[in-house]
Amino acid sequence: MRVNEIMTKDVITVTENDTVEKCANLLNRNDLSGLPVVDGDNYVKGIITEGDLIKHNTKVEVPAFLEILGGIIYLDDPNKYFENVRKSMGHFVGTVMTQDVISVSPDQEIEATAKLIARKKIKRLPVVDEDGKLLGIVSRKDIMNHLFASDD
Repeated sequence: MRVNEIMTKDVITVTENDTVEKCANLLNRNDLSGLPVVDGDNYVKGIITEGDLIKHNTKVEVPAFLEILGGIIYLDDPNKYFENVRKSMGHFVGTVMTQDVISVSPDQEIEATAKLIARKKIKRLPVVDEDGKLLGIVSRKDIMNHLFASDD
């Protein structure tokens, strides 16, 4: 069996010019862990994952504080921290995404795809045509559903 038989064809995507905040909302609302980043012609330019967003937001330094008798005393300006968090949410997907995307063709065997996902420790692979245009996405869940589908 081939990837095109189990891939998700209706893929939620973002562009490099979308904000990190929009991406985070899409991931959360749709219970996804990553999204392909495409251009106007649907060519894959990158992928953005929960890990990319977490890594991006951990660059914002938390202000130093003391906790005394259940109260917090800030040693730094907490307003600066909240401003930095707000600014980081306005960054663009293109500055946060992973550019070196591993992808598969629609006619690749599912078993080979499963091995690739396991070996590279990734959760999803864009499925692209020979020119790099997005056709779908195949995830660990798609593979698990295929491997352990009941024949009821």
